[in-house]
Amino acid sequence: MARAEELQYHPGVGNRGEVPAFRRKWRRQWPLYAMALPGILFFIIFKYVPLGGSIIAFQDYMIFKGIRESPFVGLKHFEAFFHYSNFWRVFKNTAIIGFYNIVFVFPAPILLAILFNELRHVVYKRTLQTVYYLPHFFSWVIIAGITFDVLSTGGLFNTVRDWLGLEPILIMQKAEYFRGVIVLTSIWRDVGWGTIILLAAMSGINPEVYESAMVDGANRFRQIFSITLPLIMPTVIVLFLLNIGNFLDLSFEQIYNLLSPMTYSAGDVIDTYVYRVGILQGQYSATTAIGMFQSVIGLILVVIFNSLAKRFQEGGGIW
Repeated sequence: MARAEELQYHPGVGNRGEVPAFRRKWRRQWPLYAMALPGILFFIIFKYVPLGGSIIAFQDYMIFKGIRESPFVGLKHFEAFFHYSNFWRVFKNTAIIGFYNIVFVFPAPILLAILFNELRHVVYKRTLQTVYYLPHFFSWVIIAGITFDVLSTGGLFNTVRDWLGLEPILIMQKAEYFRGVIVLTSIWRDVGWGTIILLAAMSGINPEVYESAMVDGANRFRQIFSITLPLIMPTVIVLFLLNIGNFLDLSFEQIYNLLSPMTYSAGDVIDTYVYRVGILQGQYSATTAIGMFQSVIGLILVVIFNSLAKRFQEGGGIW
């Protein structure tokens, strides 16, 4: 009986015992908390605090009156955007380019990472990786300048066509080629950078798995499709969900620097419209409303595809 009484719950003792345990854990792991602190502060200051400014999407915001004194107008700016004369052209262009990015640009780093992973010559592999990484550090102004030079009348592309006896094509002045140029420049600039996370995931695969597959007679292609791809699929799904959230949020710098009056019909997207309305005309409430519209669409897509990922793969999804 005395032993049973000793094992009874005593609230005071339990509560007093938790504090030293927490302190010991804090003292042991404080470097990890310190490393995480800058990232947490970044998201709080630059991601969560600005969410309060979303209220101006429902106001006729005036700089000198501020958020508190600016008049509330409800859904006026959303309706104005939906009734914009070229709304469907802008929305269609954005959706098509976003779809092309998912279908063509997103898989490119996966394919390149697999090719890098299959290289056995270390020096050759490192050199190629560096070459493919470099364009990521070029601004879109430089990329656009190179693109215009290569595809101009006297550029490399039309020079080769002239050698073959073909007529020159002014690709940058034709709307039907604009979206293809967007896709190709996106791949050229970011395909190498996108392989970093994928190569890290591949490096975590146990080499003994490949050795066992070789003993069973699996060739390199069979190893890719039966080992590499399935084991990196959780990483691919996470990257896909992060990309699908930006489906309507395209790279303004890229499109604006490659756009010309002759390609407006295929290249005028929501971001360029926001630039004209928000920056040039100073309609901050309208641009905030459009940004909220893009964010809501991105959130819906992330929720849908996250549910599909959890349904078709165990442990899939980001939450």
